[in-house]
Amino acid sequence: MKLLIDFFPIALFFIAFKFAGIYVATAVAMLATLVQIGWLYFKYGKVEPMQWISLGIITVFGGATLLTHNDTFIKWKPTILFWLMGCILIGGQLLMKKNFIKSLMSAQLSLPDEIWQKLLWSWAVFFTVKGGLNLWVAFNYDTDTWVNYKLFGSMGLMLLFVLGQGVYLSKHIQPQPEDPNDKAQAKTTEEP
Repeated sequence: MKLLIDFFPIALFFIAFKFAGIYVATAVAMLATLVQIGWLYFKYGKVEPMQWISLGIITVFGGATLLTHNDTFIKWKPTILFWLMGCILIGGQLLMKKNFIKSLMSAQLSLPDEIWQKLLWSWAVFFTVKGGLNLWVAFNYDTDTWVNYKLFGSMGLMLLFVLGQGVYLSKHIQPQPEDPNDKAQAKTTEEP
């Protein structure tokens, strides 16, 4: 469900672009992101920091696009977001000695520390490359091609990367330690 919520502004941007052009699509993406944040806050009572950052970036770069009637700003938006995510991962590791990937995922996965490190650096590199690729497509092809890439190419790369990560991680996942309370509860439910 969360993936669909994250996909919502991008899909609406794509549809609006196809029917009404880049400036309407930019306004739609800004509004959709605001609605997304409102819905997440209403549904869960909190919004993740990265989603607030994404709202700030779309507001600044989308606003600049609409004010100047220059689509260069909106084309930079994904790159800024990807590079910022990469910098947060790298900065957390180097400056704070904190693996943010492990912080986010350790409740769902048990992995050796060396694998958490590889996971962190692979995501940081992926975000850096993805940001550069966005700029390359944005400034070497027409806007229509960039919008198609943004929806299909960028999302496709993310899907392939996540699937590749899943295959890699499946070899290293360690069983979660058993909770003694779970055993005791299971034993009491078996007794008549």
